[in-house]
Amino acid sequence: RVRCCSRRALGAVLELCAPFVRALAQGQPGGAAAEADALWNFETAVRENVTINGQPWEEAADDSRLQSDSNIKILEDQFDELIVETATRRKQWPKKILVHAIETMKAEQEMLKLYQPVVKPAEIRSQPSQDAYIADLKQATEVASKQISEAIQSIPALIEKAEGFSLALTWQPTLELCKLRQEVFSGCKAKEENNVQNLVPPGEVTPTETVSSKNPYVLLKRRKAADSPERRRYPLRRRKITLS
Repeated sequence: RVRCCSRRALGAVLELCAPFVRALAQGQPGGAAAEADALWNFETAVRENVTINGQPWEEAADDSRLQSDSNIKILEDQFDELIVETATRRKQWPKKILVHAIETMKAEQEMLKLYQPVVKPAEIRSQPSQDAYIADLKQATEVASKQISEAIQSIPALIEKAEGFSLALTWQPTLELCKLRQEVFSGCKAKEENNVQNLVPPGEVTPTETVSSKNPYVLLKRRKAADSPERRRYPLRRRKITLS
């Protein structure tokens, strides 16, 4: 048997030879089935006549699996090294940093002790002109406060007036309608008075002897005009007439 070192490399060689085997199988009876049989026979013959690291094809381990296992082992080792290194730094570096931080703070404190201000602080005093301005401002503030208090006291009265004005506005359409009705009915009343003056009042009831009926007759007389001389001399008196 032919000795080989890599099962994956031998598989790649078989893939390269597969097109040539199919080309040789073309033209034979059977078509695609004949090509598949020829390729299977070729691969089976190769596998039976080779060894992988001294082992047959079926017993040899896959190279990709071995490579992945080795890669995982390498990554685990690197991860362990990083964990150890990180733990060491966490333990050692804070102590080293603390020393440098203390030295820096001491140096800054020494520099602050050497600092001296060049300009001496002076007392701030208000100018004489500002006293009059402050007095005027105080007086204006008092006047404004008094006006504000008066305005606040007058707010309830203003609110009451506003409510009355609002109520009057709501009653305005009703008042206008009442005035309109008053004018209409006053005209109707005058017209009725004129009509009453022109009506004919009923006369006295006089029984007739020639009629045997018990019902009396009512004689109507035409009312004379109010401006006639008879009406002026003998004014009419209203009386109630009862009919029996």
